[in-house]
Amino acid sequence: MHTSLVDCLLEYEVSTPAHFLFNIEAAFHAGHEVVEERLTITPSMKVRHFSDDRSGNRFIRLDASKGVLSINYHARVHLHPVPVPARLDEMPVTALPDEVMHYLLPSRYCESDSLRRVAQQLFGHLPTGISRVHAIEDWIYESVEYQTGFTQGTTTAQDVFVQRVGVCRDFAHLGITLCRAINIPARLVVGYVNFAEPPQDFHAVFEAWLGGRWVVFDPTRLAPVDRLVRIGTGRDAKDVAFATIFGRMKMLRKEITVDESELPTEAVSTAQQAPVSAGAAEL
Repeated sequence: MHTSLVDCLLEYEVSTPAHFLFNIEAAFHAGHEVVEERLTITPSMKVRHFSDDRSGNRFIRLDASKGVLSINYHARVHLHPVPVPARLDEMPVTALPDEVMHYLLPSRYCESDSLRRVAQQLFGHLPTGISRVHAIEDWIYESVEYQTGFTQGTTTAQDVFVQRVGVCRDFAHLGITLCRAINIPARLVVGYVNFAEPPQDFHAVFEAWLGGRWVVFDPTRLAPVDRLVRIGTGRDAKDVAFATIFGRMKMLRKEITVDESELPTEAVSTAQQAPVSAGAAEL
């Protein structure tokens, strides 16, 4: 078992009173266990917490006055990755669970209807199952250049397919889109993971529904997918933004660090759930 020590610091200069919605806390998910976490908000203020029962995403809402707002999230997380079989079948659309169906449809950043013909030409002839999703993952890695600063918040999967350049979010959106275009449900996952280059940041990958379960894929190959501390799961980036802000502000700092280590066996058996503690925030 591995453990990850996560630290996320966000700082904003707020020009006028604004409302913030953050999605930065480790999600409720069977793949990991949060054993310690701390949220510190400066200046001290009331915050509201809620979670999405379907995705496990956790959210923080707050009203900030004019001035500098700082939010720091710190967590220690034990990872419990589940081995992925070498062979997993695709599921016929008629047999998909109701809760999975909406991950088969086009969404804001994933225009699977527009890229259906392309996806069929590239991958429609391949054997079905997990190997076909690996082929999509490999094609994106080989065909799209990873480059920061080129794409924008409005860039879609179709844009990435044409431009052949992007960052992890763009790679994941294209993977989702190509999967949906050949009737494989897929969704976006965002989280924390340690990687050497580029500088540490939130990381986006995608999941495909295979063999009656969700399986994670990373077309960037920046880090092992079983080391990801999940914070957000959704149809695309519209559902899992780390911050949604209603008001005028300027981001001053975004600093993320993820330290990983292997947890000794004896520590696993004695690890206890630590209480959530508050710093300068009133929780």
